[in-house]
Amino acid sequence: MRTFRLSLLCLFFCVTAVAQEPSEFKTPPTKFRPDPLWFWNNTDITKEGIDAQMPGFLEKCGYGGLAILPFGPNLTPKYLTEEYFERYKYAVEKAAELGLTLSLYDEYGFPSGSGGAINADGVPRFRNRFPNLTMKRLDKIEEETRGGATYVSPVSKTGQLMAAVAMNADTKERIDLSGNITEETIVWKVPEGNWKIMQFVCVADDDPNMDYLSEEAAKAYISMTHEAYYKRMPEYFGKTITSTFFDEPTLYRAQARCWTPTFNETYIKKYGSSPALYYPALWYDIGPETQAARNALFGLRAELYAAAYPKAVSEWSKAHGIVATGHQDNEEIENPVGTSADLMKCFKYQDVPGIDKIGGDRPAEKFYKIVSSAAYNWDHSLVMSETYGAMGNIPWDTLYNVAMDQYSKGINMLIPHAVWFNDRDVTFEPELSHRNRLYNQGLYEFNTFLARLNMLLRNDDRFVTDVAMLYPIETMQGEHYFDGPLGAYAGGVKIPDMDYVQISQRLTNELGRDFQFLHPEVLQDACRVDKNGLTLANTKQYNTFRTLIVPSSKTISVANLAKILTFFEAGGQVIFTTQLPVKSTEPNADAQVVALMDKLLPEKLRSSGEPHTNPAGGRVVFLAKPGADALRNALARPSETFDVEFPEGIVPMRYIHKERAGKDIYYFANLNGKAFDSAVALRGKKRYELWNPHTGEVTALQPEYAKKGKDRVSLVRLRVEPSQSVFLVETK
Repeated sequence: MRTFRLSLLCLFFCVTAVAQEPSEFKTPPTKFRPDPLWFWNNTDITKEGIDAQMPGFLEKCGYGGLAILPFGPNLTPKYLTEEYFERYKYAVEKAAELGLTLSLYDEYGFPSGSGGAINADGVPRFRNRFPNLTMKRLDKIEEETRGGATYVSPVSKTGQLMAAVAMNADTKERIDLSGNITEETIVWKVPEGNWKIMQFVCVADDDPNMDYLSEEAAKAYISMTHEAYYKRMPEYFGKTITSTFFDEPTLYRAQARCWTPTFNETYIKKYGSSPALYYPALWYDIGPETQAARNALFGLRAELYAAAYPKAVSEWSKAHGIVATGHQDNEEIENPVGTSADLMKCFKYQDVPGIDKIGGDRPAEKFYKIVSSAAYNWDHSLVMSETYGAMGNIPWDTLYNVAMDQYSKGINMLIPHAVWFNDRDVTFEPELSHRNRLYNQGLYEFNTFLARLNMLLRNDDRFVTDVAMLYPIETMQGEHYFDGPLGAYAGGVKIPDMDYVQISQRLTNELGRDFQFLHPEVLQDACRVDKNGLTLANTKQYNTFRTLIVPSSKTISVANLAKILTFFEAGGQVIFTTQLPVKSTEPNADAQVVALMDKLLPEKLRSSGEPHTNPAGGRVVFLAKPGADALRNALARPSETFDVEFPEGIVPMRYIHKERAGKDIYYFANLNGKAFDSAVALRGKKRYELWNPHTGEVTALQPEYAKKGKDRVSLVRLRVEPSQSVFLVETK
């Protein structure tokens, strides 16, 4: 991992060659150990302090690296000064001496994008240097008028006019007024009826962060931050500095109306037409085209968001021998359109998708599967979580349980939050170092446990599951609008009947049934229907799904629904829940959605709950109330066995199933509060060893074998105490 400019695969995945050596599992090398955030907080960062702290983080805490996070108004040396870089380079040199790695945190305070304006010294370095590339928002200037008059109004001079549209308040007829603008004045003879005259203007917001929708702004920010570090210490990139980390960008800023001046230009390139007549849909119901209009506009905004900073920093990182990770702010919003645009697609171009598990009423655990699925959708393997921030001095069981839940749901790069340079001025507890008397006796053991999880799960192995769930972003985009009643921070709009988060929790936490979210774009572009099922045809993260769940979805693309029909006709199982699709993302195509749904599930079967079947073995069912029992019964197919099955009536464990070079690896975690003592059925006739990540011990197992349906299964008896976990590793 420390050879300069190794390929990214080797840099992070060369561990697979030794990851199944029992001796290393017992005593994991430093390279597998977790890398916490190291807050340089509100104090003078001295060479003496660096020398005193870094060896303790390695030797007494069991960490393998650090991510230096400048923080607070009283930090010295001042951020991005020559003295600051001199002190930072000294820490890099010390890390290299100790065999530690460093992650380049890209901001002073957070969120990433301002260069110190927030949670730091208040200096908006990015705005000072690039004033034209800071955040923009979309404003609506609106007047009402009646027919028969001549409307005359100046064009707004507050920003860039994106569209001028008149909309009949009763019929929803819309007229593009761009042809009625002369000498910066709108002049229009108003037809009969009640009309809203709207100007949509992209204006500079007061927020000091970069324009999160602009690739130009992203590259400018990188030039101010990443390039400044690389210029002064290039020899350490790809050796000691192995990754970069961005923190908490979001679209709830700028009153949750983030926009960018080049939006229309990009829209015309994508769709071949002007978006002007769709702009009113950002605030209003515009009639039958509402869902299509919002999907076009919000969908493009999501693509711009993903293709700006995450893509730019990922490409820069690859060019400099490292990888990029980071996470959004407020990921715990069920409708992400107003916060992260699209919580799957925002990671489309990112090497290592991430999430933040922190304190307060922020249930990130409900969204782990979305972020890990985003990695698999776009053929990545690493998934990061910044974990334990602002949770207080939590007990050991909580520390272990949170980690086990994360790793069982696909996270394999847990970044502890945090250790502090000035441990007498800790802003967000816990302080996870040997200096905290609450943790100093067990922290090395805990980090050794995490290192063992990393050995077997932080790699390029394939995630395996039989069940996929369509991510209902098209419904959420279709129902979202600006200035919603919940306010910007909470996402603005609560979408009626959304159930995908609840179904996700029921599958993993109650039914013991793992699954993968599929983004509509990936379902269409990267999946094919074949004789085995619905195949995600990636290079590394490929899968063949036997069941597809379509959670509550008012809006869906015709192309997606046609592929789902093909899957059913080829023998696949489809489960719809709560709300059946009736609207299309494509304009004027609602009737096609209705026709396809009639083929998938005839009207007479919908109210009865009876399945629609075909001679190929295909099955479609609608669950109006998708409780745990209803889901369990709908998933069951007597002739087929899932990859992992728990006995009926037994509270299941959390688990993840991965495959390395054709060999299975399972991780089981008991978070149920009482011992699990039962046999688990694993598809296939195979032999396993039990690898205990809490002790490092490896034990041979002898399964019993049976036939279930058309499949052979291996029955493995497991006893796992509460807050404990085990690996099952297939042997020859």
